[in-house]
Amino acid sequence: MRQYGLALHTDKYQINMMYAHWVNGTHNRRAVFEAYFRKLPFGNGYAVFAGLERIVNYMNHLTFHEDEIAFLAEQEEQYDARFLDELRQFRFRGNLYAMQEGAVVFADEPLLRVEGTIMEAQLVETALLNFMNYQTLIATKASRIKQVAGDDILLEFGTRRAQEADAAIWGARAAYIAGFHGTSNVLAGAKFGIPAKGTHAHAWVQSFGNEQEAFDRYAAALPDGVTLLVDTFDTLGSGVPHAIKTAKDLEARGKKMSAIRLDSGDLAYLSIQARKMLDDAGLPYVKIVASNDLDENTILDLKSQGARIDTWGVGTQLITASDQPSLGGVYKLVECEIDGEMKPVIKISANPEKVTTPGSKDVYRIISTGSGKAIADYICFPNESEPREGKRLKLFNPLHPYIRKYVSDYEAVALLQPIFVEGKQVYELPSLQDIRAYHVSQLYQFWPEYQRKLNPEIYRVNISPKAWDMKQRLIAEHLPPEEA
Repeated sequence: MRQYGLALHTDKYQINMMYAHWVNGTHNRRAVFEAYFRKLPFGNGYAVFAGLERIVNYMNHLTFHEDEIAFLAEQEEQYDARFLDELRQFRFRGNLYAMQEGAVVFADEPLLRVEGTIMEAQLVETALLNFMNYQTLIATKASRIKQVAGDDILLEFGTRRAQEADAAIWGARAAYIAGFHGTSNVLAGAKFGIPAKGTHAHAWVQSFGNEQEAFDRYAAALPDGVTLLVDTFDTLGSGVPHAIKTAKDLEARGKKMSAIRLDSGDLAYLSIQARKMLDDAGLPYVKIVASNDLDENTILDLKSQGARIDTWGVGTQLITASDQPSLGGVYKLVECEIDGEMKPVIKISANPEKVTTPGSKDVYRIISTGSGKAIADYICFPNESEPREGKRLKLFNPLHPYIRKYVSDYEAVALLQPIFVEGKQVYELPSLQDIRAYHVSQLYQFWPEYQRKLNPEIYRVNISPKAWDMKQRLIAEHLPPEEA
């Protein structure tokens, strides 16, 4: 049986374009692509970039093996054997720049920049977007949930509802980046060092003669981490009273029960009543865990009702990003070698939001030296020295240029970092704990109004006047002349 790697994790049209470039002798032309998204997901004020670690691993191992070459040789396009020989030698030898994982990011700014031959830059598009789009989406959703949960414990419980194993594993990692405290997925725990957490299912209770026996036997097996699911039959009528008895038995053995879990019903009412029952029984240390199709909206609503929940197990709504299951990131050519010279290129569309900004670009976060808070993100060409030198910057709204301001007292932080240079990895991947800490530091840079769940303030993402002028010039050059 043939074995296939991620070299074929691409769209067919990428291979076809690579082949057409090879046939025309243009496959070694230099090109620059940028990946970004056009609209913030979930109506959020920001997004959280994730997926870089998987991108780095993909780029490091990107090669065509014989089974993959054999598969391509069988395709209806009947690729020339010499092209397939070219693929045997393929390695990514270009440059990759990227945001750091955990970065707070916004629409229309480059999250990735790929520089290389048109052939290699075209091949990696699909995989890069796949990894970036999904993990950024889940990290953003997780960050929204974290915003409303505050200091409560958050557990990712989505594996069984995720779209296959990769989504479950890498989604758990993305959620952890954005502030979740653990996952139910044991493989994600093993791969990434995320705390793996679990209780028991209703099936455990159903498999014994009665609920009390089920609880007692579970506590006997795992006395140091007992969380009991109390809603199999009657939450307040039997589940909580039986859990209290088990907790008292544990106390007699010098142990303490960790928590009870609510998985159905009116979680606000049940948690309030269960808290009172536990406290009245002298068990104030026993926590309450809740699950059952939770998301940021449900958690916010439950908190407003005074729910006494300490830990939230969030599954389906998080791992599938059910209210917006796609980020919509794109990968666009912004600069290309034409007649031996690198030139900016533009894509014009009947949809104004789809018109690209030409030219290779850097992104700077403009931080006020007075408050230490972010003022805007500034997109400019790499040869523009104004941000690096702290010169006066003009910030204006590209859709409404009359809305503008000038800033002088600031620090410009470069957001795009070199990851690969001439095909060699130059960036040391941080630990997951460091990524989590970086994300927290990123949030600290923003005023609360940009982070709030409802009606967040719109953060400025500005392009430099030179980039704006270039865009307008290329639009004018490519549009047909006006008729008299």
